[in-house]
Amino acid sequence: MEWVIQIAYFIVAVLFILGLKAMSSPVTARRGIRWAGAGMVLATLVTFLTPGMQNFALMLLAIGLGGGVAWVLGQRVKMTDMPQMVAVYNGMGGGAAAAIAALEFARGEVHGPVVSTLAVLGSLIGAVAFSGSIVAFLKLQGTMKKAWKLPAQNLLNGVLALVTVLLGLLIILNPAQTALLLLFYALALALGVVLTAPIGGADMPVVISLLNAFTGLAVGFEGYVLGNPALIIAGIVVGASGTLLTQLMAKAMNRPISGIIFKPITGEAQGGAGGPQGTMKEVSALDAAALMRYAQKVIIVPGYGMAVAGAQHKVWELAKLLIDAGVDVKFAIHPVAGRMPGHMNVLLAEAGVPYDLILDLDEINAEFPLADVALVIGANDVVNPVARHDKSSPIYGMPILDADKAQQVIVNKRGKGAGYSGIENELFFQDNTSMLYGSAQQAIADVITNIKTLG
Repeated sequence: MEWVIQIAYFIVAVLFILGLKAMSSPVTARRGIRWAGAGMVLATLVTFLTPGMQNFALMLLAIGLGGGVAWVLGQRVKMTDMPQMVAVYNGMGGGAAAAIAALEFARGEVHGPVVSTLAVLGSLIGAVAFSGSIVAFLKLQGTMKKAWKLPAQNLLNGVLALVTVLLGLLIILNPAQTALLLLFYALALALGVVLTAPIGGADMPVVISLLNAFTGLAVGFEGYVLGNPALIIAGIVVGASGTLLTQLMAKAMNRPISGIIFKPITGEAQGGAGGPQGTMKEVSALDAAALMRYAQKVIIVPGYGMAVAGAQHKVWELAKLLIDAGVDVKFAIHPVAGRMPGHMNVLLAEAGVPYDLILDLDEINAEFPLADVALVIGANDVVNPVARHDKSSPIYGMPILDADKAQQVIVNKRGKGAGYSGIENELFFQDNTSMLYGSAQQAIADVITNIKTLG
């Protein structure tokens, strides 16, 4: 029986790796999800064959309840709420890893310095990922509307982390101390909260990716504690990929990960002394329609405003009308647009936008000067020119989409306020920029109606 289990775990590892590889491209992503899902099913089934395994009824009940809830949520969740769902799932994974270690400590099953160290590390990382993901969920959901920053925040973070690590060392030396375990878990959960609470929405995509990496590492460590190869492999793969993605996203913002955690952009941030000068010029739906209908090249830049309005289908309807009229239309995606990695790509894919029309920052930036119109829908910081020249701005040095270099820029946003990071956008005040106010759903619908009247 043991050789059957080991072969099954090897197949699981192959399926996980192939699945993750396939998920790197929108074209093969569905196939990757199926492969990874098949691997997870196989890993779960093999668990029932493990010698000495008991409580099969409880296991089946847990699988039924968890799988049932996940199935219902997966069917009902809106694409605009996907970041919140990802945050919750990240948190559940980290919390499960921490809970497994807590149970092993309580049962006295943790023996030896290596196993004890990995159990403590998995507990610490998992607890931080759990509470941090809950805070991320509350921010994304809009329940926690402002960044919550304490006096001497970084000093508090350092002291809390140091005390938690010291408690972890004491637990490694003496795992049987229940009081130490309880205090350790309480401080680890608190650390996750105080680390995440000050971080604003502008940095949230990176934070979600980082928490995902934390969850993977925690699961990998606890897999070693339990002697379960599937958990080790899955945890390492998720931890490694999450870490790489976090580094790539931090690079896309031109900010170190430490800066995102310890010097976050909050909703209170302001860039530049005095802010941009000038006035914002409003454009009607009819004028916007005429500008795009008679253009040769239009580049559409979607942002979180499109997601909130659920306007991705209307945006694609607009793009199809322009394409049918002979206009060259492309979509420009910034790596940190939206509230999670790939958020805009997912929304556009749901609307049916062909993958070859969706280009990332490096691919599309050279085309903006050739575009007659750049249509910015609900995006803010990723098109803000202050990132190029204003050293006092929190986003200085961040690579941006060069929408301001198009001949004409039409910006659709709900109102005249600053973006989610609180930084005023210089693009809105430029001479070649016009503002199309209103919810993206209604504003784009009005533009579509006017394009149809133009013929």
